[in-house]
Amino acid sequence: MADLGHLPEDWERALVVVAHPDDIEYGIAMAVARWTTAGKDVAYLLATRGEAGIDGMDPSEAGPLREVEERESAAVVGVDVVEFLDHHDGVVEYGLPLRREIAAAIRRHRPDVVLTINHELTFGGNMLNMADHRHVGLATLDAARDAGNRWIFTDLLDDGLEPWNGVQWVGISATTSPTHGVDVTGYLDAGVASLEAHRAYIEGFGQEFDARGMLEGFAREAGSRLGCELAVALQVVGSDLERSGVPTPAGNPAASVSDSPWPLLRGTPGLGGGSRRRRRSWRRQATAGPRLFAPSPTATPPPWLHRATRRPRS
Repeated sequence: MADLGHLPEDWERALVVVAHPDDIEYGIAMAVARWTTAGKDVAYLLATRGEAGIDGMDPSEAGPLREVEERESAAVVGVDVVEFLDHHDGVVEYGLPLRREIAAAIRRHRPDVVLTINHELTFGGNMLNMADHRHVGLATLDAARDAGNRWIFTDLLDDGLEPWNGVQWVGISATTSPTHGVDVTGYLDAGVASLEAHRAYIEGFGQEFDARGMLEGFAREAGSRLGCELAVALQVVGSDLERSGVPTPAGNPAASVSDSPWPLLRGTPGLGGGSRRRRRSWRRQATAGPRLFAPSPTATPPPWLHRATRRPRS
């Protein structure tokens, strides 16, 4: 049953914010390949270099190697801007410093849309999500609004980074509650090549890894929900796509964002902006609106669990 809406592509610039090298390549890179082929500008921002991701390799060696692999991986799908925030892999902390760094990147790149990773406690059921994903995902959601408020992180003004209110929506990958999808039919090869560029990381599994089979399986499942052959599923928050001309899919309560507790990001001067009446309206929406992050009992286990697979030390 097709219960996902087609993600709007009436934008020019995107910023993808994740925790580690390989986070983007487990599926969303296929969508990036589609977008860059269409002439859109996509940049990557990573909180860490993934130095703790290969059990059999010392972090001092793994970090620089994985940075190189991420840049190579990004180039495969047409991305030439890859930035790192220098946080330590595995111990990324949610807080004001992380929000400030991401907000600064949003002001600097001035994207129309932002994409990030699942910030929920699990990937569905009892499959725990790791702290780095949760913290970076949540900080990105907050930073998308922080970036538009000149009175939050005022020191960014001293760096010449003016507020940016142009973020239309935030897309969340590997979520248990997708609302929209991107048709990536024809971009599977690019996605596979992008993931396979992480050679040292994949070798660290210590077992055979079928990148094509895994990506195709997830893309076919998402495609069946979008009404196409292959797709990447995302949860979209922070915008009212229905009012922007994109129909909300029937039968998917999570897809209805018109009652979202988030105000529209475009043109909103931060949480404190607007009239008292508007702020009261947002509070009512926050209590009366649908639950956007309700887990799906039928969610397929996401590929991120492969990150926990480690090669035993010799």
